[in-house]
Parts: sequence; structure tokens; C-alpha cells
Amino acid sequence: MRVDLFDFDLPDERIALRPAEPRDSARLLVVDPNGQPVLSDHHVFDLPSFLRAGDALVFNDTKVIPAQLEGIRHREGAGGQQVSATLHMRISANKWKAFAKPGKRIKEGDRIAFGHGGESCMIGSLDATVEEKGDAGEVTLAFDLSGPALDEAIASVGHIPLPPYIAAKRPEDERDRADYQTIYAREEGAVAAPTAGLHFTPGLFEALDRAGIERHFVTLHVGAGTFLPVKADDTDDHKMHLESGYVSAEIAAKLNAVKARGGRVVCVGTTSLRLIESAAEESGEIKPWADATGIFITPGYRFKAVDILMTNFHLPRSTLFMLVSAFAGFETMHAAYTHAISTGYRFYSYGDASLLFRKDR
Repeated sequence: MRVDLFDFDLPDERIALRPAEPRDSARLLVVDPNGQPVLSDHHVFDLPSFLRAGDALVFNDTKVIPAQLEGIRHREGAGGQQVSATLHMRISANKWKAFAKPGKRIKEGDRIAFGHGGESCMIGSLDATVEEKGDAGEVTLAFDLSGPALDEAIASVGHIPLPPYIAAKRPEDERDRADYQTIYAREEGAVAAPTAGLHFTPGLFEALDRAGIERHFVTLHVGAGTFLPVKADDTDDHKMHLESGYVSAEIAAKLNAVKARGGRVVCVGTTSLRLIESAAEESGEIKPWADATGIFITPGYRFKAVDILMTNFHLPRSTLFMLVSAFAGFETMHAAYTHAISTGYRFYSYGDASLLFRKDR
């Protein structure tokens, strides 16, 4: 499909720079392409009223790490140069794939000293070698440290990698360390938050429990590739970056039991949806799964397991707007976004949410 079909104009003031307080007071646009009305305005704390006892919410429990690193590149015969790297996927105990800037000047074999002002951090050297260089500024970094020692060093000197549309307007601060993390985050490895989950509070969890709605957790480590624009003119020419995750045998069995008794699988966030759809068979059965997924969902995709999706409002021309258009319908989602913009919904990571019911085939 043509990428420009997924374009729309978003006023700058619709981009949220801070989350709603409390989190579940954010607005919730309910989109039901099979119902009347198709669009209705609510708040996140109303979520239990749109679900049924026996439904199951699926959350991504990945935890954001301070994956934005600043350092100095060193090369034999050349002076030092300031380098910024955003880690996005761990590939071994001491190696990460990262997006580096300025990407064009970095070469294989370069040494980069990360830390405060380019100096080594206090707990040990956080130096790395550029082992491989890929497209669009992507590099493979082999760190001198490994395992928990590397994790500790990254946590010491790294910064929360705020999305570009927020970072361009203000710097990261201490509030972001809490704001840009779900209350149930536990599996470290993401460089971007599964932002639909940011709306949940202990009080909302209690309300969902009272309504008889199950909660299950899967893990997909969200990568910085989620921020990359689609530069191709046609969706067939766009390459998705891989993100690693897993669905345990226990969770797969529980979700299959939900489906078997007539309950609905409700994914909180596009990350959990992409993971469940990666793990699902054509029959709809969800299998245990541990791998990296690059699933790219566009209109025409046949959803196998997910019935309802809760998600934030996404960028124009983004793979995520393509995904929601596939889920609830192309024309329906364009109408939903037009409504959201005209009625003051807040967009992107810290913005409001939508609850999408899958369009009948």
C-alpha cells in the first residue's frame, strides 16, 4: 500500500509532554467499527465497563533501561568525536545493537568511551568496539564489560531515551524515570515504554479484578526502531527492526483457555499484540514463543488471536498507525483520528488512549 495513505496533519499542541495525573484519568476513545456509535468518548478508568468477566488483558512487562549513551569515539590517527548511541536490542552478554549518531562517520573497529562527558564511568570502563555497521546508523557494539557488570554501568551513566517528539521540546528529567515506566515493569531490556500500559494504576487493577477480568503478562523488549519513520513510498519496501520477546507455555495455555470458553484476548499496547500474533497459529491457538519478531501488520492482515486492542495515538505514516488501521478498519481509524484531533485528545507516548474493537471480517 502507498505510505501516504496513512498521513494526516497533527497540530503541534496535540503532542503530550507529560502524562495525565492520575494516570487513569487520561481520555479513552472507544472505537467499535461493528457497533453504534462507532466512536465514543470516555476515560481510561471506564475501561472495566467495556470488558466482560472472563476476558483477559495481556500486558507487556518489559522494563525501560537508560539506554541513551553519550561518549567519545576514538580512532587511530584521528581525534576524538562526540557520539550518541541508543541501545535497542541485546544480542549477547556484552553486545548490543544500537542506533548511533553521527552514524555516517562511525566505522567498524572504532573505539567509543561512554560515560559522563565521555570519561569512563566510576564503576568501571564502559568502552565498546564498533563490531559491525548496518543501515540507517545502526551499529553492533561489543562492550568491554559483560553481563551484570555491563548492566550496572549502563544504569549508572545512561539516560532514559525519550521519544524524539518529546526530546525535541524538553530534556529528560527525574520525573521521566518514573513516568516513562509502567507500574508492572519487571523484565529489563526495553529502550521505549509500552505506552498504553502507562495509563494503569493500582486502583484500576482493583476495578478490573472486581469485574472478573484476568491479567496476563508477556515480554517484548521494545526497540528504538519504533521511533523510526517509514521512509519508503510503499509498505512493501519497508523493513521492520527486530524486537526480542517471549510468551511462556503457562501464559499461552491460559490465553487459549480464555478463547475456548468464549472470553476475549485484550492486548494492552501494540507491542503485546505483535507478540501474541507472532506466537499464534493460523487456527488462533497461541503457542509458547521465544524469538525476535519483525512482524509488520498492514491492512489486509488476518488477525489470528487478538480481539480488542488498547493503544495510544500514533504518528502519521507510522507502522503503528498502519497496524491500528488493519485492526479496526482503514476508514474507521482515519475518522477516529480526525475526531481525536478536533476534540483535543493528547497524542503519542504520554498522551491519551483508544480502545479498539477488531473489525468483523
